[in-house]
Amino acid sequence: MASLSRKRGAGRSAVVERKNLLTVCRFSVKTLLDRSCFETIDDSSPEFVNFVSILERILSHRLKGQTTWFGYESPRSFWDYIKAACSKVPHNCIRSIESMENVRSSRAKGRAWIRVVLMEKRLSEYVSFALKDFKTTRRFFEEGAIILGEEAGLLADTLIGLNTIDFSFCLKGEGLDDSCPAVIDYTPYLKFTQSADSISSDEEEMRTLGSSGSESSTPDKTATAASIFTEQSNLVSKCKRFEQKYRMALEQKGYLEELVRLREAQLSEAVSHNKALQQSLADTHLSHTLEKQQLEYIIVELQNQLTVLKNNDLRSRQELTAHLTNQWPSPDALDANAVALDTLLYRKSTGQWEEKSFQSLEQLSAGMSLTSNTQGKEETPSLRGLCGSLTSVASYKSLASLRSSECLASPATEISSPGVTPS
Repeated sequence: MASLSRKRGAGRSAVVERKNLLTVCRFSVKTLLDRSCFETIDDSSPEFVNFVSILERILSHRLKGQTTWFGYESPRSFWDYIKAACSKVPHNCIRSIESMENVRSSRAKGRAWIRVVLMEKRLSEYVSFALKDFKTTRRFFEEGAIILGEEAGLLADTLIGLNTIDFSFCLKGEGLDDSCPAVIDYTPYLKFTQSADSISSDEEEMRTLGSSGSESSTPDKTATAASIFTEQSNLVSKCKRFEQKYRMALEQKGYLEELVRLREAQLSEAVSHNKALQQSLADTHLSHTLEKQQLEYIIVELQNQLTVLKNNDLRSRQELTAHLTNQWPSPDALDANAVALDTLLYRKSTGQWEEKSFQSLEQLSAGMSLTSNTQGKEETPSLRGLCGSLTSVASYKSLASLRSSECLASPATEISSPGVTPS
């Protein structure tokens, strides 16, 4: 019995939900029509945002999940139903929406489809075509869904009025992602305020109606007592209403004062932070200027030092050249016999080089004859002198006769010969 009553309660709540959604959808279409008379409808319009949320809720009402190969049921978006049911609509926009790069998820594609068909003024046409494919609709929705009920035809007729509105949307994907849930705002349709005058007039009207009906059956004293009582009750109710309004205004005043204090504190904090940033910026600029001046001074100092070093190097080279020029003797001032000759004597039998210094050509010839006597008779000379450094041209010319002999050879000849290699 309890389960039966629970099922009946769930059925009544489902019926109430369907009626509420359809009623709010009609209201939202009317508000869109009214708003379009004064301004262009785009994504920033709260009436359009509310309408899209309502339409998404209607198209997703009792939508079946997708059963996977393992038997699990994954959630599904209404775009899957629209894509399957409206694929045969002539000149449809399904393929273009599927190829959008900035629209990835199924819900985002469904929201993009709503905006595109609204700009094309074909939303009612798509919904009517999808409702005609009853087999696909039964496959995607459970029992009790709005799309499967008789109210679905009224929904398609209601959406025809949107064809008179020129919509303008930007399909870049900022407001189409899943991070923005479809939340319906019922306050525009439930807002109703009644002034104190209208309340008093309604009560006066009810009192007059009640008194007129009871005049014939009650005496005058009873009527006057009743009128006095009603007046007192009216005054009490008015005082209560005024007190309630006063408390509400007082609470709003306290809230606004607290908000003003908070904003002033934030403003003072921002001003102090701005001053600190300006001070740090000034300090940074000053340090940058000082560093720049120091670097300029260092560059100038390095340039001066480089110039001094270049001048010193040039002066040193000039002094060295002059010194070498002055130290070199002239050929006329030298004695023909004063020759400093360094020779290298090679002993063939031992294969060694011997270095000796000679002050004159006589000492050179004596050393060579001594070497030839100690070695005996040989077919080839045992000692070949390599000419070292000659201090005069005259002494170099005096050695021309010695080059033809077997005991003295020129340095170039000995070095170029492959058989003789000094160790």
